[in-house]
Amino acid sequence: MAQERTNAATFKGNPITLIGPELKVGDTAPDFKLSKNLLEEATLQDFAGKIKLISVVPSLDTGVCDAQTRRFNEEAASLGDDVIILTVSADLPFAQARWCGAAGVDRVVTLSDYKDNSFGEAYGVLIKEFKLDQRSVFVIDKDNKIAYVEYMSEMTEHPNYDNAVAAVKALLS
Repeated sequence: MAQERTNAATFKGNPITLIGPELKVGDTAPDFKLSKNLLEEATLQDFAGKIKLISVVPSLDTGVCDAQTRRFNEEAASLGDDVIILTVSADLPFAQARWCGAAGVDRVVTLSDYKDNSFGEAYGVLIKEFKLDQRSVFVIDKDNKIAYVEYMSEMTEHPNYDNAVAAVKALLS
């Protein structure tokens, strides 16, 4: 049974329980299997040799998640080909594709954790009460070591975009 972290965060001030370990800088990033669409899956290995910024959002159809994904899409333009930005949510792949098209988001790769929430559990962001993934950011180096991690203590708050981008840029230099 997976670890449960009670009162690990809040949603509008109400405590929520996160399932999975709290990952730290220096940890090896857990592998994952996420849906690109109904038939295709993506794993950590698919992005080998790249610096990975993983932006985790509960649902693209909410204001903060929308803004977070748009912001990292803008940042992607200046980070170069050695960096891949992944947005992970529990939205269905159809909804992710529709949202990206409507928002003009074309530089981030959206991946869905809808099937079994295995990403959420492996990265310690699965919200027990909602079966959604808690807002968080992970920067993973080319060797799959975690270089930066931010778990939001309040689900409705924005992550520190500048710190996340600075962590990516530090790996590029």
